[in-house]
Amino acid sequence: MSSYIVGLVTIAGINIILALSLNIITGFCGQVSLGHAAFYGIGAYATALLLLAGVPLLFALLLSAIIAGTVGVAVGLASLRVKDDFLAITTMAVGFLFLGVVRKLSVVGGELGLSGIPASGFGEGGDAVLVLATAALTAAFSFYLGRNWTGFAFQAVASDDDAARAIGINVGRYKLVAFGIGTALAGFAGGLYTNFVRFIVPDTFGFGVSVLALCMVVVGGIGSTFGVICGAILLTLFPEIFRFAGDYRLLLYGVLLIVVMMFGPSGLSGLATSLFRLRGART
Repeated sequence: MSSYIVGLVTIAGINIILALSLNIITGFCGQVSLGHAAFYGIGAYATALLLLAGVPLLFALLLSAIIAGTVGVAVGLASLRVKDDFLAITTMAVGFLFLGVVRKLSVVGGELGLSGIPASGFGEGGDAVLVLATAALTAAFSFYLGRNWTGFAFQAVASDDDAARAIGINVGRYKLVAFGIGTALAGFAGGLYTNFVRFIVPDTFGFGVSVLALCMVVVGGIGSTFGVICGAILLTLFPEIFRFAGDYRLLLYGVLLIVVMMFGPSGLSGLATSLFRLRGART
């Protein structure tokens, strides 16, 4: 398998983890986040610093996830006071704040970023296997989360805060749990990205990454684990498939989003469900 294919598979796996992490916050618990790239970046920078300090990769990834999750819970406290559009603006501000901080901090390289990050020693193929294995575990966890009591509580909070509170659900606690889990997984994905590229700069974690992650969730189907996985893979491959279009790729990207939102607002999972029902009605 060529290095190009291995790299593409690795990026797809990282994007799956990133998209599923946002789906837990936005899809399961209904909390809009436009600053998810900040937690992805926190994990990436934390992993880079730990690897440069000689910490083994797996410990660096776990520590980075804990750091990102801790910051995520702190940001999640905002969700207890604001929601909907105001929460979206607050999380977007967190993303810009993160970029502003890392651009000024000399310990993380400022505008020049961090380079010379040591390799894991697993090799190109080993790193890809690590990413795919963690993506599979994340998907399994997401499926499990969507079907246990915590997932049901998330759905109740997403549907109506007051109604959830009326039936005894601790709304604030479950919002914080969603932010903690989602941002920790985003930090883990950021750590995997650092291990893959071994050179990071602030612009890699800009607002566009938050929008891309949200598009993966929307195109795949908000709240659907399988749909979000498909959305992440599709939007990872999309720029490669339409590479021949050059600068017009962004235009095609926008057209795809418009088509999905007009004809399948439930995303790929909603389209698949409709097709199965149509097929069942005909048989």
